[in-house]
Amino acid sequence: MPLVVALLSAPAAAAFGMLRPAGAAPVGAAFCALAFGATLWGFASGGGAVDVAWAPSWDLRLHLELDGLAALYALLATGVGFAVLVYSSRYLPLHLEHQDRPLSDGTSFYFFVLLFMGSMVGLAMAQDLILVFVFWDLTAIASYYLIGFDSHDPDSRASALMALLVTGVTAVLLLIGAVMLYAAHGTFSIPELAGRVEPGPLLTTAGLLIAVAGLAKSAQVPFHFWLPRAMAAPTPVSAYLHSAAMVAAGVLLLGRLYPLLQKSDVLLDVLLVVGSLSMAVGGVLALTRDVLKQLLAYSTVSQYGYVVVMYGLGGEYGAVGASFYVLVHALCKSALFLSAGTVTEATGSDRLSGLGGLYRSMPLLAVGSGVAAAGLAALPLTAGFFKDELFFAAALERGPVFAGLAVFGAALTFAYTWRFWGGIFLGTSDAEADRTSGVLVLPVVALGGLTLLGGIFVGPYLGLALAAGSDSLRAPADVVAAYHLDARPENLMALATYGLGVAIVLSRPLWSGAAGALSRLGERAGPERLYGMGLRGLNGLSDRAHRAEARDLRSRVAAILLPGGILAGAGILVTPTGGTYRVGTVEAGDIPLLLALVPVAVAALTTTFTKRHVTLALVLSSAGFVLALVYAFFGAPDVALVAVLVETVLTLLFLGTLRLIPYEVLHRQAGLPTEKRPRKVFFAAVAGASTFAVVWATLSRPAPERSVAEEHLKRTPEAHAGDAVTAILADFRGLDTLGEISVVALVLLAVLTLLRGGRLR
Repeated sequence: MPLVVALLSAPAAAAFGMLRPAGAAPVGAAFCALAFGATLWGFASGGGAVDVAWAPSWDLRLHLELDGLAALYALLATGVGFAVLVYSSRYLPLHLEHQDRPLSDGTSFYFFVLLFMGSMVGLAMAQDLILVFVFWDLTAIASYYLIGFDSHDPDSRASALMALLVTGVTAVLLLIGAVMLYAAHGTFSIPELAGRVEPGPLLTTAGLLIAVAGLAKSAQVPFHFWLPRAMAAPTPVSAYLHSAAMVAAGVLLLGRLYPLLQKSDVLLDVLLVVGSLSMAVGGVLALTRDVLKQLLAYSTVSQYGYVVVMYGLGGEYGAVGASFYVLVHALCKSALFLSAGTVTEATGSDRLSGLGGLYRSMPLLAVGSGVAAAGLAALPLTAGFFKDELFFAAALERGPVFAGLAVFGAALTFAYTWRFWGGIFLGTSDAEADRTSGVLVLPVVALGGLTLLGGIFVGPYLGLALAAGSDSLRAPADVVAAYHLDARPENLMALATYGLGVAIVLSRPLWSGAAGALSRLGERAGPERLYGMGLRGLNGLSDRAHRAEARDLRSRVAAILLPGGILAGAGILVTPTGGTYRVGTVEAGDIPLLLALVPVAVAALTTTFTKRHVTLALVLSSAGFVLALVYAFFGAPDVALVAVLVETVLTLLFLGTLRLIPYEVLHRQAGLPTEKRPRKVFFAAVAGASTFAVVWATLSRPAPERSVAEEHLKRTPEAHAGDAVTAILADFRGLDTLGEISVVALVLLAVLTLLRGGRLR
């Protein structure tokens, strides 16, 4: 039920939006609330599962389950989605008004937000790797359109493309890893794989490919650069995708596949290293940023580094702590993103250097975002305090080095969170805030209130995290989170965090220069620079290939023949060919055939030298007519008649087309010199040799005793078809037919687009 409601939300909001643009937001928010309620009710009722064959011949199943891990992420996707949509109902009209865009443009915004929500709910429930991949790619598509919502802005389009390429290309690694596991164990089912997979090179390789996909989605080092660029999106998109949805999908994948990943020490070490680097790099860069959303983006990189580290640490505290951390981070960070949007809307400034002292004019927002900031900084009486307590406990189990790393990372969080909230609401500044709508403030207050509620009544939050962590471990987890007024290590680490965090804030003049230098070094030689160089290189290669291919018709034909010949040759080289290429004896009965083939060969060779177009058409037709004569001599009059008909029609078509072309054009073309003959001879030789090898191998094989046509005829009644052709098109090869229909539909859409744009004449 939660998935059905979530998937119906996007088309429902789009339908209402087309009738009345202002209706898309309330309809979308209502569906979010229904999906949240359905998820909560379903999980409280014991969950449930659906497991039916999707494509039995490929061992694909529609296996969905509302377990603890699914409930956690589905509740975040729908609950935070509801708050974001309520906020957007006021923010988006203002955003469109500033850009002189019609209100109807907002319909697509709500459609893709809700499509992402539905995809996220499906991803959370999916228990089959191929199903995971399908929903994974749906989230990538939806995020592309959301990040690029301001499509008139080149920076917005480039940021959307970057996010799509980084998360989409790495998604292929997820698919490769899934196929590797299927090839070895015969199933895509995650629960079945968890029971079958054993430690070894296969698990390490496949698990690493899958982990890379998850780490890229969660914007972990070295894939972190796409997330700050994605801040070109409207603020509600940043609040939703980059706190509770898109980046959360990456660690959701790690949590879902954790029963496999935890069997490999190498994979756990990779998670520890990548997570630690992300904590440090994201935290340091967040301390250097002046733009509000940029600061929050780098803090998200750092915060999800904590989650990855906890999965790398392992154990009950690691798995449960990771789930609890995701829950609290989503509440706090979405509130802070929305706060940034409200402040920018009220003041016209999105930089810390232009803000300050806004607690006087925006007291309610200051309190709501202040509670959220306190939760992110892990202060007592907020749910965030327990996220750090679980993190410290997991680190302590691995030794003092990891405990020190945990304290340092938490201190960085304290410092950049204080810098964000204090830079906006404390101090003095000339910034003036206009009166803002309560709709832009109340969602922040509500999210802050939930953060405060979790600090007082932690039971429901911990229960959800325990259920999610138990599913990741595939074993019951028993972890306690409570206030303890004693000198236990976790409390001492918390005190050390606050002290070190204050020291970082106060010593800013000492380290700001080094942090800025590190930031500039990353811009000049970091992964984003490598991405740009790679993209420009690929664009240049594409341009050169296009120029070589599209220069004239010969080049286009060569672009097909040469790669085709190379691929066919490569296939022949790696395929056993013993007994394939047979040479028979020539008997007296074969002489007429050989004599007939001589003029065919002569005609084929003549076409390579002929320049006059009419002569070329006649020579080509002569080869076909001679072959028709061969068919007639060898007792196939029906084939001969078809060949004569085809050759006659083609010859007339050639001549008719030539008649329509002005004589001067044909004469000028015929008089052109033959350029680069060696290269063309090479292309022709490669294509001809590969074709010859394939044809020889095919004709050397004896004909099959049974034809597939017999099986088609036999099974036609089972397909409830009146004839075999209908059964083949609609059933036996239905996917092929669907593909062909899709191609025709895309061509028609392209032609329609050109016609509407006035570019097709």
